[in-house]
Amino acid sequence: MANMAAPKKILIVGPSWVGDMVMAQTLFILLKNKYPDCLIDVLAPRWSEPLLARMPEVYRSVVMPIGHGELAFGKRMALGRGLAKEGYDQAIILPNSLKSALIPFFADIPVRIGWRGEMRFWLVNDIRLLIKERYPLMIERFAALAYPPNADLPKDLPRPRLEVNPEQVAHLAQGKGLHDVPFLALCPGAEFGPAKRWPEQHYAEVAKHYLAKGWKVVLFGSAKDQPVGESIRQVVSPEQQRDCLNLCGTTSLAEAIDLMSLASAVVSNDSGLMHIAAALNRPLAVVYGSTSPDFTPPLSDQVVVERLGLDCSPCFQRECPLEHLNCLKQLEPQRVISGLEKMLESAA
Repeated sequence: MANMAAPKKILIVGPSWVGDMVMAQTLFILLKNKYPDCLIDVLAPRWSEPLLARMPEVYRSVVMPIGHGELAFGKRMALGRGLAKEGYDQAIILPNSLKSALIPFFADIPVRIGWRGEMRFWLVNDIRLLIKERYPLMIERFAALAYPPNADLPKDLPRPRLEVNPEQVAHLAQGKGLHDVPFLALCPGAEFGPAKRWPEQHYAEVAKHYLAKGWKVVLFGSAKDQPVGESIRQVVSPEQQRDCLNLCGTTSLAEAIDLMSLASAVVSNDSGLMHIAAALNRPLAVVYGSTSPDFTPPLSDQVVVERLGLDCSPCFQRECPLEHLNCLKQLEPQRVISGLEKMLESAA
């Protein structure tokens, strides 16, 4: 009896941002479609483990012990040599930096695919020249690495879709008092910088509208967002505050994903949590200021995008270079409420 061929083993060097990691799932899905028995390991920071655990295409998460931006050449060499025993058939390197290509090189992975970046010709042996007009979206740039150079991509790329454990979600929701009531998730933070953050006063107006309808409001974000979340909560009336939960910094990423999977609707900046909400297929309203939905849009059918499109935007700056932030300040809360309400009505 002939021996069955071993499954193809692929190492993905993952990105360092939440939203980018969500969008990378499109690549994972394409690889599983192409090689159904393949094993996909993702080398990524420890924070990404619960996110990758909710992607059924990922076989294993390999923790990157080296901080973002840190060279640590010796550590990369040691990690690569340690991974050599895994016998990977190919690596796909999503970041464009030289240092991100070191570990697959030291792991002696025979095929190492990536876009041309920081002088890494000798590290990446299947190096691609990116023509931005050919692949304008980030998910297209990730997806293209599953195919030969300059290949035409499928017309409808698969969208990221996170899977949660219903029993685990129900238990968590029960503990937070969110198991039997509609709730609005608000995501007022953005790691990139203040030029992506819709003003907290605007978020507070949206919160008031849905609290008045009998919904609960839940604020999601990191510990850095806790003060912003609390300032939003303090604007609503004392009676409504008991139904407005500030979970910024108090939940793990795993808990945030699971709770958000139950949200009746989400309002978010262009952020990692926005991509998570889209991948959970939650009704979603996204406000754009300094960035553009033309590069990293929310990938879902249940989305309304609100932006003013001022002459000065998108500037892609961390802080408003004109110091007025009109692209977000002038985007009125009622516009977001109306867009979200129309979407919810059409879906009912």
